[in-house]
Amino acid sequence: LNLPQFVQLLEAFVGEDVALPDLERLVAFIKEEYKQTEEEKMKQQEKIHHKSRLAQRKLLLEALFKKWDNNASGFLELEEVDAVLSTFKEGMEKEALRKAKQHLCSRYPQLSRVGKLSPKAFQTFLELLASEFTVDEDEAIENLVEFLTASLERSPTECLQSLTRRKWLCDIQQAAETSGTSMEAVYKAVFEALLQDAEAHGDNKKISAYIALLEENQLSPERGQTLLRYVACTPDDAPYVLNQILYRDMKGVSFAVVEEEKPIHVLNVQLHGNIHFWNYDRPVEERKGSLLVLPLHDAHWKAFGILGVDTLWDQSEKTIFLTHEIRFYQGVSHAFSKAYHHICTVENILKTTITALELLYPKAPSIHTVTLYLMEPGKDKMHDYALRKMLATDNTGQKEIHSSPILLLRKENLFRDYLFKCIDSSEIILSSVCGEQHIAAPLRDLMGQAFGIFDITIGHLQKLPAEEQGELQRMLKMVQTACSEMLKMSSEETETSHELE
Repeated sequence: LNLPQFVQLLEAFVGEDVALPDLERLVAFIKEEYKQTEEEKMKQQEKIHHKSRLAQRKLLLEALFKKWDNNASGFLELEEVDAVLSTFKEGMEKEALRKAKQHLCSRYPQLSRVGKLSPKAFQTFLELLASEFTVDEDEAIENLVEFLTASLERSPTECLQSLTRRKWLCDIQQAAETSGTSMEAVYKAVFEALLQDAEAHGDNKKISAYIALLEENQLSPERGQTLLRYVACTPDDAPYVLNQILYRDMKGVSFAVVEEEKPIHVLNVQLHGNIHFWNYDRPVEERKGSLLVLPLHDAHWKAFGILGVDTLWDQSEKTIFLTHEIRFYQGVSHAFSKAYHHICTVENILKTTITALELLYPKAPSIHTVTLYLMEPGKDKMHDYALRKMLATDNTGQKEIHSSPILLLRKENLFRDYLFKCIDSSEIILSSVCGEQHIAAPLRDLMGQAFGIFDITIGHLQKLPAEEQGELQRMLKMVQTACSEMLKMSSEETETSHELE
């Protein structure tokens, strides 16, 4: 038990109306009677030490990844890392390296196809390699980190540029985590990152940017099975690009990017001959500049859309994109993909919850209302997290999906403290508020930590009838199972499952 779980266990045991002397006697009893053997103490200390060691290792390898990924692209080329590691100990560990790569590719099946290491895959690779050495694993990891760090040289300017770019990528993720089911803030953060980078690190280029997502073509199937719908763009291009549809029989390189799952950089659109120009107001002689189209990948490196950047508004001569810019734009597309799938997961949780409650209410008439809250990171250091009200339903069939943010902060909601206790302990909490009984049930992530809560009211009843309690438990288990499947789908180690349907 962690601290919140221990406190919650004792509170549930003594009840809400316990007298202070009784509570003091219980505390004295536990202090007197709770004993740990030397063996138990050793096991506990070992567990704490192991957990601390893993956390330190994770931080160490994340810092190494960032040092290597200087342009904040979000991945490293397996071939480049492999080439450097093959010189470790003057090439004496090549067999260990071969075995580690073999195990890595079996764990991440897409690696053999795309050859790119995410931060998690990079960490796994070094851990697998260290496990093949004869020395202690922690010592082997330290040796590898020292070797890989020494193999790089970064100037102070490069380090500052990398830090600035990472801050912009964090803004994209934060926009997703604090926007409920709205994509608007994510689109805005993506375009701000691109525009600011073009100004600060791209020789002050004037760029346009747009995002198109792949859809099944139900409008004109004879023009191809799929289409690309332009869902967002920079403001100057909105009249020409927003909501446009690119079909497979039209000019353009975007479908080639989707199929090949690699960026295409057109140095001069005027000379290319296969570019679709949305802005028909621009004279033909002014249709010049560079175009970069990048694939948007899901966790399994399957393309689901494109991110396009061009310099057609720029009148200067030098408008091509340099390698460090292309790498950063790949980082932006990666950050957008994570943000997009985070919001898709939230939307799917809402749909699943609505379906589950429609099944529950007729079978459990004693349940008055069910409200769903999801965690959001706090806006500042004073607030560790907030609870966003996502959905409110009642047993009359009314439901309200909250699009505008309704956030609960702990210090401002003393009467709803049971919700925060539920998050802290990841356990079910029973509480009476203004004479009404509440059941706060957690929705847990893959690590078992609560990231959401069902706030269930049952009126003046102390508990549900046994049959209705069983129905509620079945509903909670069903939603939890579905959410776990959704969260697994965003993991690069897990192939998508058919169980979710």
